[in-house]
Amino acid sequence: MIEILSSTELTQATRTGALVGTILQTLKSRTTVGTNLLDIDQWTKAMIADAGAQSCYADYEASFGRGPFGHYICTAVNDAVLHGKPSNHTLADGDLLTLDLAVLQGGVAADAAISFIVGDTQPAESLALIAATERALTAGIAAAQPGAHIGDISHAIGTVLTAAGYPINTDFGGHGIGSTMHQDPHVANTGRPGRGYKLRPGLLLALEPWVMQDTADLITDPDGWTLRSATGARTAHTEHTIAITPEGPQILTLPHA
Repeated sequence: MIEILSSTELTQATRTGALVGTILQTLKSRTTVGTNLLDIDQWTKAMIADAGAQSCYADYEASFGRGPFGHYICTAVNDAVLHGKPSNHTLADGDLLTLDLAVLQGGVAADAAISFIVGDTQPAESLALIAATERALTAGIAAAQPGAHIGDISHAIGTVLTAAGYPINTDFGGHGIGSTMHQDPHVANTGRPGRGYKLRPGLLLALEPWVMQDTADLITDPDGWTLRSATGARTAHTEHTIAITPEGPQILTLPHA
């Protein structure tokens, strides 16, 4: 299913997106050495409830996971990159943490992710991973013009990640979003320009470049959800929900000013 949102729905999408962006930045500011992943999950639950919104994850079941997910945010540490299920794990100095959050408010969902280093130790290779996903996301957003194609976005993202020297996994990538969290079209993190669905105003896309340092292969934790690099290498993941408008792409998941 591919949804094209009305102007009223797009107005709500900006509200939902700002909520997601604000929660993520609040969590980042509260996360320190010694923070437990289950505390992050509970902080998220409380902020979603305070906003009168709903978690897209708590009851989420998918073919690639052992559902329901049962938590309110994905917390991926170091070699974990996607669908990180919160556990009784305490963060250490220098850990690379990815927070991935999707929320439904007023009938419209938004989805975003940030990766950052916890504490004072800032490993250069980890910072490079994060920076590459951020640059790739910027490139993908710039390519998301009305009349362009999904392949143009994928090509822009993949060009940046490949130039940075990282292998690209195409099993998971970006996606359409609207009244539900995961919709068509799929947006791979590499692809051929001029191919795929033609972008129309009113379309929402969650673009999410992610990489693993030295592999494109994933393994799944015993929890049935958390995906890690097959080699144990570090990973990073950056995501925004955007709206295609007649004037160009609009980022929805920026925090409140």
